[in-house]
Amino acid sequence: MTATAETTEQLEETELNRTITGRLLFFYVLGDVLGSGVYVLIGAVAAAVGGAFWLAFLLGISVATLTGLAYAELVTKYPRAAGASLYVNRAFRRPGLTFLVTVAMLSSSFAAAGSLAAGFSDYFAEVWSLPPALLVSLAFVVMLSVINFVGITESVVANVVMTVVEVLGLAIVIAIGLVHVLSGDADFGVLTEFETGDQNAVLALVAGVATGFFAMTGFENAANVAEECTAPRRTFPKALIGGMVGAGLIYVLVAVSAALTVPIDTLATSPASLMEVVETGIIPLPMGVFTVVFALIAMTAITNTTLVAVVTQSRILYGMAQEDVVPNVFARIHGSRRSPWVGLVFSAVVVGALLVVGTVLPKAGVEVDLVRRLAAVTVVLLLFVYAMVIVSALKLRGQDESGETYRASTALLLLGLVGNAGLLVYVVWDDPATLIWSAGLIAVGGVLFVLEHLFGSTDRTAEVGGGGPTASR
Repeated sequence: MTATAETTEQLEETELNRTITGRLLFFYVLGDVLGSGVYVLIGAVAAAVGGAFWLAFLLGISVATLTGLAYAELVTKYPRAAGASLYVNRAFRRPGLTFLVTVAMLSSSFAAAGSLAAGFSDYFAEVWSLPPALLVSLAFVVMLSVINFVGITESVVANVVMTVVEVLGLAIVIAIGLVHVLSGDADFGVLTEFETGDQNAVLALVAGVATGFFAMTGFENAANVAEECTAPRRTFPKALIGGMVGAGLIYVLVAVSAALTVPIDTLATSPASLMEVVETGIIPLPMGVFTVVFALIAMTAITNTTLVAVVTQSRILYGMAQEDVVPNVFARIHGSRRSPWVGLVFSAVVVGALLVVGTVLPKAGVEVDLVRRLAAVTVVLLLFVYAMVIVSALKLRGQDESGETYRASTALLLLGLVGNAGLLVYVVWDDPATLIWSAGLIAVGGVLFVLEHLFGSTDRTAEVGGGGPTASR
């Protein structure tokens, strides 16, 4: 579809720039999903399941895609920033519930950005180990906030470029697996092995899906830039589902390649598991140079996903400020860059605080694997959000629909709801500590809710009288 055809869609006015085409949106989704965990968590999934861990990725992306159907339907009804928070607000009209979903979504994005920033520092150390990991992570977050401040068009273009690079990195892994297969050295029996100890194979597979589900997330962030798409009703469903299916296919191929080329126990214990595939020497290239190049590719992939998380955080705050759920200050946009700068600054501070806490705790005697801990927190919060989005989609059936509204299969939505609920119960049962971290992040958001409750009406009357955006330098 051409840009000219896309712009014929009837859209509400917005202070944000509508510059994201369907093609850019596809790469936005593909890049966000692909970079959101496979580079940092594939070893953990292998440890949970064994050689058949590719099945965990297949099942996980299936559950995520069923959830994506609900997002696709709701975006064609409400193509505005705020995503899940907006949908729940429209479905239930209960400020408390809307706020809970808002802060859960925000908290999950904060936790994801923190996990990925910590993972970035691990790969950075492969190239240059001198700077402290915390300093690298903090500088990484600040850099991405500045890129996002420059503008959404620049952010999305950067996303497309980095998506190409990260797909190249995963293509290298797949190519290594293919060369190994063609050489006749592959043992396909490993792909059906469940190394679960005393645990039931089915339960181990569920554990693998729960562990790796962080890698399936990210697609929900696309809903938060719907207000900046040129034709969201026409392009969003195809771009979202197409990006997720493409990412799922790549994940399965990468998992199969890793299982065939590297012993499972090596994958399970490596902090940079895909680096182990590169270092097998199956492709005869100078290992020193090849390792550095792949580390740079991995950092690009992590940068891509974290950039989208930074975009998401500020857009959620901007959208919900318009819905009178958080203080109106978050609706302020920069006069020339048209970026929600207050949300960007607030988000960077929260993610930075998570990184500092995760660094200080081990020094105080509390052992924390920051990457995996924040990934688990992200999964818990997002599974709750996903379930609420599916329920909202079902509840809003028959409302605000037009000829351009996409309608998902009810049976598939219900199946997605069961899948999300089941995974949520398992993750909490398996690791109750995730609730403590989740509660801490939600408590931070509680401050926003109290401020809006106490000062919101006065704030809006004085500034905009209804939650509209205000420009500020």
